[in-house]
Amino acid sequence: MEKNSPTVNAGNSLDEIDFAIISFMQNDGRTSFTVIAEKLNVSIGTIRTRFNRLLEENVITIIGRVDPGKVGFRSYAHVAVYVRPAHLKEQVAQTIALMPEVSFLAGTFGEYDLEVDVMCRDNDHLVDFVNKISTIEGVFQTKTTIYFKVYKYAQPDLALLETK
Repeated sequence: MEKNSPTVNAGNSLDEIDFAIISFMQNDGRTSFTVIAEKLNVSIGTIRTRFNRLLEENVITIIGRVDPGKVGFRSYAHVAVYVRPAHLKEQVAQTIALMPEVSFLAGTFGEYDLEVDVMCRDNDHLVDFVNKISTIEGVFQTKTTIYFKVYKYAQPDLALLETK
């Protein structure tokens, strides 16, 4: 076990072995249970049981992660959404969450109400998407920032959870 493994937070049911399994899978999702077990000095059964629990609890999911640009998504953007009246924020968020172009959606405090990151085929597709959002009841205004180049697209680094 590595000395710099993330520390379990209060109320979190994950331990150092769980975090190590997740780290291996983030690095290479095809890593075998045998390799992980050997590196962590535990049984393959332990890895299999814990991995299955992580799946069942939706801590991890198995996906084929693609490079968006290499498969045809040429227009990335951040869309700030202003909602009026404010009580419609949840309803607007639920509607936007159903749109397949959305890769990230969060409620915010500050200048705008919802932060939306989208991946579109091209700028025409992006324009259609923003126009579609603008017609949702409660959307008062949008502000779009186009990403002209993505320098990093990654999963969270579990090492950031380490305590000092």
